[in-house]
Amino acid sequence: MAETLELDAGGRTVRVTNPQKVYFPERGFTKGDVVRYYLAVGAGILRVLRDRPTTLERYPDGVDGESFFQKRAPKNLPDWIPTGRIAFPSGRYADEICPTEPAAVLWAANLGCLTFHPWPVRRNDTEHPDELRIDLDPQPGTDYADAVRAALELRDVLAGLGLTGWPKTSGGRGLHVFVPIAPEWTFTQVRRSAIAVARELERRAPERITTAWWKEERGTKIFVDYNQTARDRTIACAYSVRPKPHAPVSAPLRWDELDRAVPADFDLATMPARFAEAGDVHADMDEHAFRLDAALELAARDERDHGLGDLPYPPEHPKMDGEPKRVQPSRARKPS
Repeated sequence: MAETLELDAGGRTVRVTNPQKVYFPERGFTKGDVVRYYLAVGAGILRVLRDRPTTLERYPDGVDGESFFQKRAPKNLPDWIPTGRIAFPSGRYADEICPTEPAAVLWAANLGCLTFHPWPVRRNDTEHPDELRIDLDPQPGTDYADAVRAALELRDVLAGLGLTGWPKTSGGRGLHVFVPIAPEWTFTQVRRSAIAVARELERRAPERITTAWWKEERGTKIFVDYNQTARDRTIACAYSVRPKPHAPVSAPLRWDELDRAVPADFDLATMPARFAEAGDVHADMDEHAFRLDAALELAARDERDHGLGDLPYPPEHPKMDGEPKRVQPSRARKPS
């Protein structure tokens, strides 16, 4: 059994230790398979991660072992991998890795990183997101087909606001749609835009789509998780391996294949062939930088004309100005 594996990634040699360690027992995929996968899709995932502060979701003993999220760059970080300083809602900060070459992705995979969680900012400006990220999350009783239907309606909503999104599978039952934007707005403004988009989508299909933050209010619908745009919330990036027994990956899709794609089709074994044949189907994302003016105008109209202000933040966030009570509705109704 080989104890090490050396791979060339963009002219830099990456040393992989214990490549035969089994990471996905159900499929028999090893650590070496994971690293070689990231080499095969290197150009695609590097586009996604380039210069972005990135949290590593690590499974050093495979999907059946313990895991953790690593926000701060490891102490043994090579000097050729830069970092970016990001500030948490608490006021604390961390220096996270910012991949600038494919070898950085392989280096992280050697540490047991299966899933990469990049911030929606670049390291030269960590206060102004350059992506609006919409998360379509199927609730119990709904499935991927319901998320697809919501995504196609979302496409029309975005178009009406002068925006274009690029869809991908989550690696599970959901869908993510990313909109590249000019880095001119704060996290609060981008989140406000996401809420406006979500509410318009909900208005068009209230029986199937919800913005309700509390699970008890969501019902059998697709939840538009607007809080994925809150500071320090990240989404597994395109091409990331997801920590599930069958080793699925988050697959970038074209709009014209959305309703015929099946999430189970995209995994550690199949994605390299798709990438070799079709390339990075989101390669043109970086050529665009849309504006949020229309979405922010919609948010202002919602507040002015319908009394629809802010929505609850995630529990780890400090209380924000204008935020409603962060109390579960069933508890709020109980007499004191």
